[in-house]
Amino acid sequence: MPNSTRPNILFIESDQHNPAVIGAYGDPVIRTPNLDALSARGIVFENSYCASPICVPSRAAMLTGQHPYQNEVWTNSQYLHSGIPTFAHSLGAAGYSPVQIGRMHFNGPDQLHGFTERFIGDHNPNHLGAEEVDHGSLHGTAGPARVSLELSGHGLNSYQVHDETVTARTVEFLDDHAAKNSDEPFALAIGLMLPHQPFVATKNDYDEYRGKVPPPKNPMPFEDETHLYLKWWKSHAGLEDVTPEEVERTRTAYYGLVTRLDELLGDIFDALEKHDLLENTLIVYTADHGEQIGEKGLWWKQTFYEDSVKVPAIISWPARLPQGEKINRITSQLDLNATMLDAAEAPALPSSIGRSLLPLIDNPANQDWHDIAFSEYCTEPNDKAHSEGEKIWQNRMVREGDWKLIYYHGDDLNGSNIPSQLFNLKDDPDELHDLIDAPQHQKVVSHLTNLVLEDWNPAWVDAQIRKQSANLGITIPWAKNTQPVDTVRWDLNPAWDYLDDPQV
Repeated sequence: MPNSTRPNILFIESDQHNPAVIGAYGDPVIRTPNLDALSARGIVFENSYCASPICVPSRAAMLTGQHPYQNEVWTNSQYLHSGIPTFAHSLGAAGYSPVQIGRMHFNGPDQLHGFTERFIGDHNPNHLGAEEVDHGSLHGTAGPARVSLELSGHGLNSYQVHDETVTARTVEFLDDHAAKNSDEPFALAIGLMLPHQPFVATKNDYDEYRGKVPPPKNPMPFEDETHLYLKWWKSHAGLEDVTPEEVERTRTAYYGLVTRLDELLGDIFDALEKHDLLENTLIVYTADHGEQIGEKGLWWKQTFYEDSVKVPAIISWPARLPQGEKINRITSQLDLNATMLDAAEAPALPSSIGRSLLPLIDNPANQDWHDIAFSEYCTEPNDKAHSEGEKIWQNRMVREGDWKLIYYHGDDLNGSNIPSQLFNLKDDPDELHDLIDAPQHQKVVSHLTNLVLEDWNPAWVDAQIRKQSANLGITIPWAKNTQPVDTVRWDLNPAWDYLDDPQV
């Protein structure tokens, strides 16, 4: 195929965006005109799942087309091996010059992983341990901790400043590409931070939703939580007694951050339109994971409930694909990787398990499509945010057809076996009725448990994570003492993180 007919590739990955908080996915309150317009120009996948409901593993999986147990990136402290090819490598092999702007959350010396150039970068140091990220007066609010709900409202979130910088550089890239008047297509990956906490929106964005955001559809008081792991997690993260004021304030800010994200995406789409690039640009919009915003008494991600593990998946390529369609088949974030490579006529990644979505788009009723997706969440020793000392967790989910099974490996802190959970999402889309003990569904439990465990050994995962953690016992003090130079990094100014005073 001549270069002039190959599509431009524009991959956009935001951070912690629950697809339910998009107009095109059915939210009647949120204002997302640019994502809605993208959806109208393309296809919305309504059941797309991330490979891990936490940042670094999800992004590494998206890049490689491999699950965490395959690329061995399970936590936010782990390094993706440079020998594993990514979709950027494949696009480069096919003749593109893949460029990345913004968030990727790479750890270690390799800050490219197949991209030929990278601009702006992440706010965290390239090397773990080199320094702590300073969020100023919002200290502690970027992690899974109660303080992120307490210090919520209107003011400024430094991640918005990051995304504004990324957007401006993206528009500049597109202007430069158009000025070259070349037939060579571009390949650009954009990483955005919003709507990740801190849950602080500008006053204008906050005021747009003040008094308009409904409370969680299914709130759950802490005392009503019966699942052993989730009870521990809620207690560990300080979620026993979240106040109604915190819930309302945090949800309002989150909606404001989503609309701010959408406004920035609009600037990028406007630049494409200005240069007549929309028609033959394959745009993929997704996020690394969702956000629970108070549903079932949960916040952030870290679980396999729908609000945490589902991601937006919107694909637009007007020159080739239908427009205004919705597909409710079960898909994985890894499939987006394979789809971009298929569209670009780039070589498939040898170890990727992603499946191109192009045949499914051509025939949404395709009987050959297996409606299945997996996700994995594991923790590491002495990670105060996610583990309990040396006690770590290996959890995995499978969604097949209408059914979802969540598997928890091992015992809780008191030595009690942690039961799996089973939900029929057709009958119970809000996941309120755990059917794990229902006698009539034990064949389903057995089948799905076998799917979880047939290629995934939690004891092996535990051992590998502990080996990596032992290595960090050397590399983190090394970085702290030697202060290696960052090759690409965005400097976060702690003055860009604050709440307005007063909150009125």
